[in-house]
Amino acid sequence: MPVPNNNAAFTRKGSNVQKLPGTKSTKRASKKKDEEDATETGNGWEEWTQGKALVRPADQLELTEAELKEDITRILTADNPHAPQNIVRYSFKKRSYKPISAVDQMAVHFVLEGSLVHQDSEEARKLRVKEGLAHETATVDTKAESEEEKTETLVQPLADRGEVEEIGDEDRPDSAASRINKKEPKVTNQFNFSDRASQTLNNPMRERISQTEPPPQSTFSASANQWEIYDAYLQELQKQEKNKEKQKATTSNKDNGKSKKVMPMETQSDDIIRWTKASKILERTISQNTFDDIAQDFKYFEDASDEFREQEGTLLPLWTFWYDKAKRLSVTALCWNNTHQDLFAVGFGSYDFSKQGCGMLVFYSLKNCTFPECIYPTSSGVMCLDIHVQHSHLVAVGFYDGCVAVYNLKEKGQEPVYKSTAKTGEHTDPVWQVRWQNDDMDNNHNFYSVSSDSRVVSWTLVKNELVFTDIIRLTLNGAVSEGPEGAQPYNIASGTCFDFHKQIDYLFLVGTEEGKIHKGSGSQTVRWAPLAGEDQCSKTYSSQFLETYDAHSMAVDAVKWNQFHPKVFISCSSDWTVKIWNHTINTPVFIFDLHAAVGSVSWSPYSSTVFAAVTTDGTVHIFDLNINKYEAICQQPVVAKNKTKLTHIEFNPIYPVVIVGDDRGYVTSFKLSPNLRKKPKAKKGQELPKGPEVEVAKMEKLLSLLREPEQSSV
Repeated sequence: MPVPNNNAAFTRKGSNVQKLPGTKSTKRASKKKDEEDATETGNGWEEWTQGKALVRPADQLELTEAELKEDITRILTADNPHAPQNIVRYSFKKRSYKPISAVDQMAVHFVLEGSLVHQDSEEARKLRVKEGLAHETATVDTKAESEEEKTETLVQPLADRGEVEEIGDEDRPDSAASRINKKEPKVTNQFNFSDRASQTLNNPMRERISQTEPPPQSTFSASANQWEIYDAYLQELQKQEKNKEKQKATTSNKDNGKSKKVMPMETQSDDIIRWTKASKILERTISQNTFDDIAQDFKYFEDASDEFREQEGTLLPLWTFWYDKAKRLSVTALCWNNTHQDLFAVGFGSYDFSKQGCGMLVFYSLKNCTFPECIYPTSSGVMCLDIHVQHSHLVAVGFYDGCVAVYNLKEKGQEPVYKSTAKTGEHTDPVWQVRWQNDDMDNNHNFYSVSSDSRVVSWTLVKNELVFTDIIRLTLNGAVSEGPEGAQPYNIASGTCFDFHKQIDYLFLVGTEEGKIHKGSGSQTVRWAPLAGEDQCSKTYSSQFLETYDAHSMAVDAVKWNQFHPKVFISCSSDWTVKIWNHTINTPVFIFDLHAAVGSVSWSPYSSTVFAAVTTDGTVHIFDLNINKYEAICQQPVVAKNKTKLTHIEFNPIYPVVIVGDDRGYVTSFKLSPNLRKKPKAKKGQELPKGPEVEVAKMEKLLSLLREPEQSSV
């Protein structure tokens, strides 16, 4: 019997693998030797570590315990720092270059085309099919070889095998069982790689679509020959000859034709005027029939519940005026017509400098709330307006672009009869207030304007043009004249509102954005020179401030003289306060906090102690100082609090009605309840005194009740 080798002998693929008996002893010996070597290396490792010491570099930064424990967070963004931020593209819609907000942030550092294929793709399916066919062919060859080897091994005697341990079929890698349990290997590339994932901020995708109207196209074709040109010249000559004959025939019968043509034109114009008057009367009749209940309330309704409320009143809503084309605009000005008391003017514009556009001047009547009486569209937003007291057809208007204009309601057309330009001294900033003043010595109409460019200007209507004269220039320290050698100050103050005294023509008040109110003189008899150290001046120095009041902490929105008492005026501001002043005293007489920005304030025409104010929270406040000196006798919200802001309020000259404008283009009228227009009761056997003297006495009585501080000399 031959002696087998110590090494394991393996047969060919598909045969049984056998081990000899001596293999176990060799395994045990090698294992013991490895353990001894391990202990030796372990002892040497301890000696090596004990002999080594950590050396700190000399330039190593020393940190405290707090700095070592501090967490430093770094955020990686997908923005490319080298990407341009100022790329512009031409916008055919806006007809200008516009910057592009979305910039490509991707930066390519390395590109490598790999051989990986997505497992669900069509190409991956074809590769699997191809690999499957190759595997089947390989298994068929191995099966044939294994059968041959089996026949050779079976011929050998079984006695020669001895105590050889048999390896189970399940332990062989090429057995049938292992082939069943074996999973399909994962297809990878030729490199060793690991799956890693990271989350980055992806740029948002935006779609922008613009549509333009193509220019009109027309197809034209013609041939220019010598005879066609000749025919065209002949046709032109024939037309000229016919026109000459017609002109001769018309000139011969000119006198007769005039009388015949004028008569029908006059009759046509008369018919049109009559038809328009009849249609307007019919429209008002239909409107009054439609809103008959409101008309009845306006004439006859009186709130009976006022008898149970001694010091409180209410507002009864009447008509609401609105125009479709002015819905997106704010009501920037309101003014009643003193001649026709049912007519009032409304100015439409915007107080937001970023939303400026076209404006509108509209006239409404209480007789017809469905449609305006007159409409004048404007190229810039209307900021203020004023109707002439004697000549009610003249309306002065101030615009956001700085120009002023005068409209004549008697003239046909929608353009103003007077308008300022850059050559005629228009303002460079929005005009916040205009006021008509009495005619000058030559009987020319004139009005004043104030703007954010610090100028107070007088405008005179001379023939067909506006002649301007600068009265004062507002500054933070005082006023500077606009003479030919006047210096242009750098610390200018922006004017926001002003008003003229009711009895003294040359005396006026100007409010500024800094919260100050200046009292000045508008007489232009003598040019002035600045006097150092003086706060007041006489009528001679007409362009210098007489007094300066530190009125509010924010911009003054409105300032108005009392219509009865010559010393009292009122002011309101966005600092939530309304203040009543005696112009001879530097401190306010009354202060009212309305808990919201005050848009406008107005004195009543029937009482010296009644005034109204509107706030941005949609509330109307009405005060009567003769009844309650501390709080309003009516606080009534009239619009939605968070959606609409009230901008202006005005009393009707004769009716117990107020109109209120908001920032959505609506004008609402309200009727005052009896408690809001209460008059003092007469004693038995005595008649109530009437006239402005009574109203002056009422206000004087209130002023006498207060402690009078030291008065400043005027």
